[in-house]
Amino acid sequence: MDIARRDLMISAAALTLTSRAFGAGAGDRPLGYAIVGLGSYGLDVIIPQFANCAHSRLAAVVSGDPAKAKRVAADHGLPARSIYSYETFDTIRNNPDVDIVYVCLPNSMHAEYTIRAAKAGKHVMCEKPMAISVAECEAMIAACKTANRKLMIGYRCHFEPTNLEAMRLARAGAAGKIRYVRSEHGFVQRDPSKWRLKRALSGGGSLMDMGIYSLQAARYMTGEEPIAVTARESTDRRDPRFTEVEDIIDWTLEFPSGAMAGCQSMYSANQNHILLMGDAGRIELEPATRYEGNHMWRGKDGREREVTPPPGPGKTQFAGQLDHLVQSIRTGREPIVSGEEGLRDMRIVEAIYRSAREGRTIRLDGARKGRA
Repeated sequence: MDIARRDLMISAAALTLTSRAFGAGAGDRPLGYAIVGLGSYGLDVIIPQFANCAHSRLAAVVSGDPAKAKRVAADHGLPARSIYSYETFDTIRNNPDVDIVYVCLPNSMHAEYTIRAAKAGKHVMCEKPMAISVAECEAMIAACKTANRKLMIGYRCHFEPTNLEAMRLARAGAAGKIRYVRSEHGFVQRDPSKWRLKRALSGGGSLMDMGIYSLQAARYMTGEEPIAVTARESTDRRDPRFTEVEDIIDWTLEFPSGAMAGCQSMYSANQNHILLMGDAGRIELEPATRYEGNHMWRGKDGREREVTPPPGPGKTQFAGQLDHLVQSIRTGREPIVSGEEGLRDMRIVEAIYRSAREGRTIRLDGARKGRA
């Protein structure tokens, strides 16, 4: 837990000190983001958040739909030179207004566009999961290091007030010695045509989507890296939604301290829940990781007291995330959720799939690399 406590202190210090650093350079222009992918997340979630940012702005859009790209650019006052197709994307290197590329594409395209952005001399924010394999994650990290560009993964919960306060309370011993974490995330995916149900685009099913929240919560609530995983899958292959990818996947993580985590992801039920139990009490979040409206309770054996968290590092978790990468670029610090963090998750994801496939426990000593 010493490593976990140190990591939390480093994260808190990074958020605080880089915010202070902006005070001295308040006259610097906001850094420009190019949003790659104008699907519902990029268009309806991320782009509106620039209005809440102090140090970030929308500078360009990249889309395979020319009409949509022109409409979005016009709505946000962007000139024609700030509109790119996937074919012309590499010419973004010539646009000084673009400092950062935010990859909001299907999972299987994350590696390609992160690497292309780095080669174009741009810093990168990439949505989670970072990629569809450990090898792709490693290639993305290497490309950004070669180009001397920052790489950050869109783990928005690290900037969300309820989750930040839950992490702080857990590290402070509010529940005593941590013994067990339960983390369950899912929703009803009804449309078989969605790209998330196509393995070639998603790399997997619910684990490669909602499962990332469950896995992340187990790691940041314990503050440890797991050393073993045991997983099983439950999927009705007669259901046209699940001909290519899994529905429910359930896994148990073992940690060096002896703590355990029980995690689930699913595409056939709605769930959004994190529960930490220690020898002195519990911390519970439900809903835990929504875009807004999360709630947290503390108690000995139930929801005895609701906790109101202090404000997060930004007006919203998304603005905090967007501005944090700008802060990292300007101060030279690594983002608190760097490419290495995404790589750690993907190592565990591959082990979860392997455990479910082979019906046995998989050791995870390699998942701890880079944490100490």
